[in-house]
Amino acid sequence: MLIQTTRIIGIFCAGKGCFQALLFFFLCCFFVAAPSVAAPGNFALDFTTIRLGDDAQGLTQAIPAIVRPDRSDTVTASADAAAQLAAPASPVVLVVGGIQGDEPGGFSAATLLTTHYTIRKGVLWVVPNLNFPSIIKRSRGLHGDMNRKFAKLDDHDPEFGTVRRIQELISHPRVGLVLNLHDGSGYYRPTFEDKLRNPNRWGQSVIIDQEALDGVFMGALGNEARQAAESANSKLLSPQHALHVHNTRTAEGDHEMDRSLSYYAVRQGKAAFGLEASKEFPVEVRAYYHLLMVESFLAQAGVEFTRGFALTPEGVREALLDKLDVTFADNKVFLPLEDVRPAINLLPLSKDAPAQAVTSKPIMAVLPCAKGEEGQYCVHYGNRMITLIRPDWREMDHSITGMRVLADGRETEAPFGQVLEVSKSLLVQPTEGYRVNAIGFDSGRKDESGEVMALKDFQSRFSVDRQGRLYRVEVYKDQRFSGMFLVRFGSGSNRLTSKETPSIPKDRLPDKPGQESNLGF
Repeated sequence: MLIQTTRIIGIFCAGKGCFQALLFFFLCCFFVAAPSVAAPGNFALDFTTIRLGDDAQGLTQAIPAIVRPDRSDTVTASADAAAQLAAPASPVVLVVGGIQGDEPGGFSAATLLTTHYTIRKGVLWVVPNLNFPSIIKRSRGLHGDMNRKFAKLDDHDPEFGTVRRIQELISHPRVGLVLNLHDGSGYYRPTFEDKLRNPNRWGQSVIIDQEALDGVFMGALGNEARQAAESANSKLLSPQHALHVHNTRTAEGDHEMDRSLSYYAVRQGKAAFGLEASKEFPVEVRAYYHLLMVESFLAQAGVEFTRGFALTPEGVREALLDKLDVTFADNKVFLPLEDVRPAINLLPLSKDAPAQAVTSKPIMAVLPCAKGEEGQYCVHYGNRMITLIRPDWREMDHSITGMRVLADGRETEAPFGQVLEVSKSLLVQPTEGYRVNAIGFDSGRKDESGEVMALKDFQSRFSVDRQGRLYRVEVYKDQRFSGMFLVRFGSGSNRLTSKETPSIPKDRLPDKPGQESNLGF
């Protein structure tokens, strides 16, 4: 049995501020296999298209498409299906990240567009994770460079289906502008300055294939690229970071660039630009420059938006680390990941059917771990593996949705899939037919309801977080798992939240430090 995933080809949300509430729940869905499965590496992992803005008015559901494990190009929906649902509107801006999996600045910036931007006017479609398997593996391309597969491609190529579907999206009659986000080596300069700054480098550039594309929306490619570069250059962190326009003059005989995604878009009559941030920077600085360029192009295209963070490297970093979480079993199990331990042991998951994992960001995935760790599941965020889950496979009970508790002596409800903040003590009120197991709290009793629990009573090695403050409280009906809530001690608050963020360690960013390719676009 192979691991299967659901591809959500379209996620819609109106542009008047509604998308935050819906998006975090529906961003990215993966099916975790039952315990009999042991096929690390054999998984289907497809890209996500997230649609924001005027397109979403009146639309209430995504277009589903199931990726079958035998052939990546056998799907049940396409971009054409989206066209049937979309009302006529302004030209769509399509942003693509992650075509090369070792370029975290690009796919991180694209992700922030989906999680922290609200489109007030116009339409934005974002594919933040085009080459998702390569992102997970931190590889430029598991089956060659995907950005060289847009002129001619054998239908037996493992990425044939992915390339064809993104080509469909680019060719969609609504799409008018395509932005392809990359991280490139060094600093592009029109003339040789030194080994990092010369015409053979790609970083800090706005790439065009030709000066103009007559008769199309935003067809003055050179002028628009120069405007974007000038806009970004007005907010440089250092004069050495200056951006330049790089015209590859593809049609004049550049046989590398004539196979790229952007030139495919140009051949379809679409304005297209490659945006390159330098690999000399940490991921938050790369994403900062990407977003400066993207915001300029959005403004030129008439797209109005609001942003939920300060556009500084620090603001970008905080946004990338904000709200990292995953839920399982219809929100019976919720795990905040900002400070999660390297491994979560014996987490109750359904054994009767694959358990749906819902992640809070589109570059997150729950997948079988590498060979030698069969039966365990790794939670990935971009290039980085955040934590490992060792499941306790259980039958599910759906008779209750939470428990009554005394938090610091005050009676309240603790719904499953939430975090309960307490200052000093917790008591789960006994409920006939159900038993409570507080992980790390050893009372010597099978049912730990009715017990007063304080932080000192828990063994810190069982905590969910590395600070030793966050613990699982699991509820069972006989041997069936009913659900779980989390208790966090020491915050001085009794409020419930599913998204409370403690101090966040640095190793949660979606990049993975190490040697990088010196290649670019």
